[in-house]
Amino acid sequence: MILHVDMDAFYASVEERDRPELAGKPLIVGGSPEGRGVVAAANYAVRKFGVHSAMPTATALKRCPHAIVVRPRMDRYADVSAAIRDLFIKYTPLVEPLSLDEAFLDVTGSEGLFGSAVEIAHKLKREIRESLKLVASVGVAPNKFLAKIASDLDKPDGLVVVDPDRVQEFLAPLPVRRLWGVGRVTGRVLEQLGVGTIGQLRQMPLDELRQRFGKSGEHLWELAHGIDDRAVIPDHEAKSISHETTFPADIEDPEVLRACLLGLTEQVARRLRQQSLRGRVVQIKLRFADFRTITRSKKLPQPTDSTELLWQTASKLLATSLTDTHVSFRLLGMGVSDIEHVRLSQGTLFDDPQDHSQLDAVSDTIRDRFGTDAIQRGSSLGGGAGSKKETR
Repeated sequence: MILHVDMDAFYASVEERDRPELAGKPLIVGGSPEGRGVVAAANYAVRKFGVHSAMPTATALKRCPHAIVVRPRMDRYADVSAAIRDLFIKYTPLVEPLSLDEAFLDVTGSEGLFGSAVEIAHKLKREIRESLKLVASVGVAPNKFLAKIASDLDKPDGLVVVDPDRVQEFLAPLPVRRLWGVGRVTGRVLEQLGVGTIGQLRQMPLDELRQRFGKSGEHLWELAHGIDDRAVIPDHEAKSISHETTFPADIEDPEVLRACLLGLTEQVARRLRQQSLRGRVVQIKLRFADFRTITRSKKLPQPTDSTELLWQTASKLLATSLTDTHVSFRLLGMGVSDIEHVRLSQGTLFDDPQDHSQLDAVSDTIRDRFGTDAIQRGSSLGGGAGSKKETR
């Protein structure tokens, strides 16, 4: 059985936990409204006003003028994420992080030690609440697709279990837009065909779906039947490490995209260093409002785990992709592939002026020992607001 654990309003919840005076007040984690600041996270109190992640901070404050804005502390969130990961590892070595605040866990081989998958889910939720003072929602299901859907159905503080013998019954009444790959365009076509639920989509013949949607038609057919054979792959076994975010509203502003890409890059770089990995190929993914998707990649001369080098490369790939400033995007992703384990080598700290990976490692060590505020970046990297999909 697979668990999908998703921390509720993670960035904002960490801020409320660390600063109790913020608890219950409308809270935005993001950049300054005076510039092109972006909402990285919004707590539940401010979401009532229509504020969501990836929204310009200035727009968010127009909707909720009394909201409190705090700057993102990505290093702090990464530290808390590492503590959450330590709890996961207690129950299974098969942990596949998707971002700082969500992960898949394969607990099939752990049930003999810790009880059923549902019992493990309850234990994890309780440990996260008691030891970290945070709240998680968990989906329990026979595969990753179903587990991820389940974790999102009863937020916050939810626990939804999909019985392997009742998968079709679970999926049938859900909106078809719950399926991965159903965006505005595909959803509109399906609505025109009278298909509004996953159960209705399941009634469509596979050949018709292929004819209308090409290769993705087969993908939709499989998901509608609850089929997903992907394994849970830990970072140290992965061929690539990536993060992506689907925006609650389509994004057109290039500066908003840059700010979101920065947050994704910082998360990917931190995961590489945590697993003693480096990557040679940097890739970004952009999905347009009409669901057309493009990827851009660049192979580096040497594998790296340097936040600065990865950011320089990813931001250039983004800049060359934004040829039309009036195009809107619904998804942005960043990843690193051609991964290898770090090999020990002798040399000075600044052998390569373009490679700051050793400096990153030293900074991580200082933060681990003395706290996240003990050392800060002096570059523009500290000025952006990272973004992940909105946690509901």
